[in-house]
Amino acid sequence: MTAIPARPGLGTTLNGRGHRIALDVFLFIVLAHWAEHIVQAIQIWVLGWPLPEARGVLGLWFPWLVTSEAMHYGYALIMLIALIALRKGFTGRARVWWNISLGIQVWHHIEHLLLLYQAQSGMFLFGRAAPTSVLQLVIPRVELHLFYNSLVFTPMVVAMVLHRRPRPAERAAMTCSCARG
Repeated sequence: MTAIPARPGLGTTLNGRGHRIALDVFLFIVLAHWAEHIVQAIQIWVLGWPLPEARGVLGLWFPWLVTSEAMHYGYALIMLIALIALRKGFTGRARVWWNISLGIQVWHHIEHLLLLYQAQSGMFLFGRAAPTSVLQLVIPRVELHLFYNSLVFTPMVVAMVLHRRPRPAERAAMTCSCARG
């Protein structure tokens, strides 16, 4: 009887032959999210829209998206899962930068979990009338989300660039074909 070769698991595929496409899909999702925040910022600071009306692009047609803590938490969770799932494909300097992004996203995820808990329970922290995150005590929510997204996005992009342009030792340790040349 001939043994059937085992198929690689999802983690192996995501960090091996599927790493480049997984990174591209992930980057597309992150950039779409960024676009929403940038449009919202333009609506507030360039167009002068009142905060409740500045909802980004999708929020204009689906206003509940902006106020949905579950949707925001879901995105934070997707980011966290993707950063964890795609981590093993990185080596050397790229892995260091990816880990920095992951560490910041862990905190960002905790902040959104705290907001979701408050929204679901109706018990608001810090004597506030609405769900409030820890850093929101010192930074307004729109600015805070731009700040968090910048903190997670910047090392993530550095990691992706270094991953595409590895040093010889990093290239030798790679399990994917993301490196150029």
